[in-house]
This record gives sequence, C-alpha cells and structure tokens, in this order.
Amino acid sequence: MTAHAATAIRSPDVATARPSAAKSWLSAIEITARIEREPTRLLCDAVADWASRTPEAPALLSDQEQYNYFELARQIDRYARWALAHGIGRGVTVALLMPNRADYLAIWLGVTKVGGVVALLNTQLTGASLAHCIDVAQPEHIIVANELSSAYDGASRHLTSAPRLWLHSGHDHGSSLSAALAAIKDDPITADERPAVTIDDVALLIYTSGTTGLPKAARVSHRRLMSWAGWFAGLTGATPDDRIYVCLPIYHSVGGVVAPGSLLMAGGSVVIAEKFSARRFWEDIVRHDCTLFQYIGELCRYLVQAPHSPNEVRHRLRLACGNGLRGDVWQAFQTRFAIPRILEFYASTEGNFSLYNVEGEPGAIGRLPSFLAHRFPAALVKFDFDTGLPLRDEQGRCIRCARGEAGEAIGRIGEAERGGGRFEGYTSDNDSERKVLRDVFAPGDAWFRTGDLMLQDAKGFFRFVDRIGDTFRWKGENVAASEVADILAACPGVIDACVYGVSVPHYDGRAGMAALVTKGDFDLDVLHRHLAERLPAYARPLFLRLRSALDLTGTFKQAKQTLIGDGFDPGVVGDPLYVADAVAGRYVAVDDDLFGRIARGTFRL
Repeated sequence: MTAHAATAIRSPDVATARPSAAKSWLSAIEITARIEREPTRLLCDAVADWASRTPEAPALLSDQEQYNYFELARQIDRYARWALAHGIGRGVTVALLMPNRADYLAIWLGVTKVGGVVALLNTQLTGASLAHCIDVAQPEHIIVANELSSAYDGASRHLTSAPRLWLHSGHDHGSSLSAALAAIKDDPITADERPAVTIDDVALLIYTSGTTGLPKAARVSHRRLMSWAGWFAGLTGATPDDRIYVCLPIYHSVGGVVAPGSLLMAGGSVVIAEKFSARRFWEDIVRHDCTLFQYIGELCRYLVQAPHSPNEVRHRLRLACGNGLRGDVWQAFQTRFAIPRILEFYASTEGNFSLYNVEGEPGAIGRLPSFLAHRFPAALVKFDFDTGLPLRDEQGRCIRCARGEAGEAIGRIGEAERGGGRFEGYTSDNDSERKVLRDVFAPGDAWFRTGDLMLQDAKGFFRFVDRIGDTFRWKGENVAASEVADILAACPGVIDACVYGVSVPHYDGRAGMAALVTKGDFDLDVLHRHLAERLPAYARPLFLRLRSALDLTGTFKQAKQTLIGDGFDPGVVGDPLYVADAVAGRYVAVDDDLFGRIARGTFRL
C-alpha cells in the first residue's frame, strides 16, 4: 500500500475553514456519549468496525509497516492471541520499548484487547532511569525493538523485576516475537476466546515526570483513552478522508494515543514518522497528502526558523492540533505555512480535565464552554511559592484567583455526571495522594493539582504561565529536577546540587541549569561524561553555576527562585558559569562574549 500524492496546491481561507465552536463541541459530546452506553467497546473494536466497512482504506503508515484497516485488525488479533497464549490477560503488564512505527500501535491494541496492560517506555532513557520505569510497571514480559536491545541490556543490571524478554524481530526463536507471531493464526478473535474487558479496565501505563522525583507511571483506562480519542475526533472534525501526520514520540499520550486514536476512531489514516525532522517535515506532509498534524510548541518554532521550502504551502492541511504554541510564534506559524485552523489544547496524561481553544485565540490554551463547566469544574487558586502549596484563608479554604491573576490550576475529582473529572492515579498510591488537594472550597471536596500556573483573561480564556516545583519542560520533555540532582550528586567531587530551569532567548520551555557545591577533586570533563552516561540529552543541565554553598528557605528547602531569576548572565552572577558546548563535547566557561552569542541565538545549544 502506498500513500497517494497531494492533488492540489492551495492557500486555504482561514475564516471559511473553521467550523463553529459550538458545532465542534457538540460533535465531540455526541462521539464520547457512546463510550458509557457501550462499556465493552474498546478502540480495537472501532478498528474492527472500520475493517468491516472499509477494509482497503489505509489505517497506519510508517517506513517499517503499512496496514490497511483489514490488515491492522488481523495484526491486532495476532497480538491478542499471542498474549493469551502466554498467560497475558486482565491486569498482566507487558512493557514496550520501541521507536515510532505502525506495529507499535498494533501491539498495544492487541494486548489490551484481551485485558493486558502495556507500559509505554521512553526510548530516550538509559541505565538506572530506564530500569526504574520498568520496575515501576512490574511487567511479566517486555517487548524490545532490535535497535534498542543495547539500551535494555544496559538497564537490565539495575532491574529488580525479571520480565521475559521478547525481541521484536530477534533471530533467537525462543525470544523472537516475530517468530512467535508467525505461528499464530490471524482469524478474527471470537467472543469465546476474548476475556471480558470493559472501559473500566486499565489499558496503558504512560510515564510522566509530574512535579518531583523519578518518572511515575500513570494509569490510563480504556475509558480514558477512548475519551481522548473521541474528544479529539469530534473537536478536529476528523473523517475517513483525513490523514494525520505524527512525528511526536508515541510513548507519550499525545503522540501515541490522542493523535492516532482520534483518526482510527474516525476511520482515517495515521502517518507515523520515526522522529521530527524540520528538513523532511513538509516533504512528508505533501508526499503523504496529510490534512492534519499534531504539534508541540517547540516543533512549530523549529519550522518557523527553518529555511523556506516549496512544499510548505503546497499541502492540503486543514488543521494543526497540539499544545505549547506560544503567542509570539502563533501568527508567524499560521501565516507562513497557510494553515487554516489551529486547535491548541491543554491536558496532562494523569490530569482530570482538559482545555481546548476551539476558537483559535492566539496564545490561549482554551476555555470551558458554559454548558460543560458543571461537568468538568476547573479553578485557579492562589499559590504560595515558599510552601509550595496553594494559599488558604482564615477558614482553611483555598482562595480563587481574580481574572488576570496567576494561580495553580486544579480540577475537581469525581464523575462528570456529578460535576468532576476522574483521577485514575499512578501505580504508587502515595504518588497519587500527593496530587490530591482536599477541603479546597468545602469540607470533604477533592481536587487534582496540575502543578501548572495559569491565568484567565477578560474573555475567559486560560493562558499558561509556568510549571510549579521541580519540573521544567525542555525540548518537548518534562525534566524532573530532583532526579537530575541525584545523578549530579553521585558524580565525584560534587557535594551538593540544586537543579532548576532557566529561560533562554529564542527557545521554548526552560533549559536545565545546576548550581553545584564542589570539592577539590571535581572535574568538569568527568561530570560531562557522568551525565552523558546516565541521562538523556534533554535532561542534562545545559548550564552550571559553581557556588560555595546553597541557600535554603525557612522550611529548609533549596531556595531556587533567586537562582532562576539570576539565570546565566555573567553580568549578574558573580559565580563561575559554564555551558555545555555541543561541538566541543564539554562544558566551557560563559563570559560576556559567549553570553551575547547565546542571547542572540548564534551559539548552538
């Protein structure tokens, strides 16, 4: 099966291409209402429905595999039977370590069809960090792509769990998933073969850094993933004629569930790129005749800064959907690339409410329409940076923010029918409880803490301000400062470490910076190698500040706000400063000249 080429060059009319906000919401409500009415219908069943209606229609396209709906439904059933043959049923976990490709989705759709739980592992992790994520899931089996087998080998010596290893295309028959699959019949799975699985069962474990500590595994039920897919199918107006381009990591909820799930639910096609490439982006969009794509803000900024390409206006895109698109990039992005509609949204993997900017208000992350506000109550409450908690009044209740005032976003926990959103939590009950705020506005109520600062403007649109606590976002990934600090502290010569994010001109998110207290045997080159061996590139501190001591708050927490405010300007900071030089492969001193190059965007980070 091959993707058909683009058939027209157009400059879409933004005003006529955008459906009304009310129509988008009503479509999403209609689609998601079916979820509760049919609690045994899963996403794999939606695929099977389309396989019977349009078997030859392309479903998943990647460089490694291409499936039409008939082929995808059969591959899903093969994986379901493989799972059953190895005792994988309700509640049994299978970990998946594989780059972006079509079979990735076929695997988890098949395993979850019979009740298995699939843990989607971050392919950028190595060593102890990867081992931690595997152990958190406690899988009985792990599927590893051949090209990531060395990464798994490096993590295996740190494991406390002992999953059975399956190489996706291994040569050893005993551990080769492809060999095992070849011996399994591909007839449609029967009702007698299939265990009873409902939308209440857990389908996936998706990892999130949260606000502190090592990555946590968020539970994602079939209800939740069907809801994600349904809302986006409705809000984007997805149809069988649509093709979505996915170049985000599919181990994350947006790239791996929201984007492909919405198109599979609508009978459309999903084009999966192994990774984002600014050079190939528009070529891929045109070659595959895509009508939608999923973005993060950093991706949009890269495209705006990239050289012009003839294909950038030869596409048939009607919509770009994603999160993190800054207001100062929005207009340039939409105008240069002739994109009719942008659907910005706010959500988190474990969160219990979402916001959607269906009106296309530049720089906003969305708002709740009045007819849905009672189902998914969200609030902004005043935040105390000294305690790291929302402020309370004399009666012990949280204080709502006024319009234009930044505060932490929280969502009421409960059932939508009774005014609230589900919080399904993490594999750790302690981690789950830390995200719950109690007795917020009334005795006994419970609200989910997003860890995000927002404000609401005069028109009711929510606007993102910043992350709270020890997590910052860089290169589209959340970085847990405490995890990085622990790894820094394990390096010879490091006495103490404080990790935080700092703003860098011309870059989205916050770059990692570490204030270090060191002793005589500290060596910058040793530190650089130490971090390269233990952290993915996005999590390694770009900037270092060497100090004689770290300041503490009155509650004996590291005082980060002053450090964040100081940044990495040698004109402000008297301590020695260093930056990771990607070309030299080491940390180099930041002087006024180098600082100027970084500020102008001429130094490669």
